Amino acid sequence: MPSRFALKSMNAIHKTLLTVSFGRIGWNAGNMPVLKLTTVGRKSGVKREVMLTSPLQIGDTWVIVASKGGDDDHPAWYLNLLAEPRVEVDIRGTRSVRTARVASTDERASMWPRITETYTGYAGYQNRTSREIPLVLLEPAI
Repeated sequence: MPSRFALKSMNAIHKTLLTVSFGRIGWNAGNMPVLKLTTVGRKSGVKREVMLTSPLQIGDTWVIVASKGGDDDHPAWYLNLLAEPRVEVDIRGTRSVRTARVASTDERASMWPRITETYTGYAGYQNRTSREIPLVLLEPAI
């Protein structure tokens, strides 16, 4: 599993790539669309940005995976959106406010096989950890 430093470094490099290419490079990774998620720190109250892939889109809803590379702890962004589900999402340079919610047991049971069939890395992450990796739906805010 990547270290916290490695994950933060990869995110910083990814955001820099988007900036220096004026948004022309960096919106896809491993045949998956990439989005920039902005949450509010549950302890600090400060906005936090992270680049994430979305292995599944259902209409206007984008699904993200709280895998953290199969680590036994949830990613900080996931804990932040549990505390404050109103998030900002940047998809290919278009920002919107969305509501984040964790997929129900039935929703996850339906989506997880679809995701891991196409993107097998997620199945490997699940095998590395005893926690069930959550799926998060980023739905347009009402």
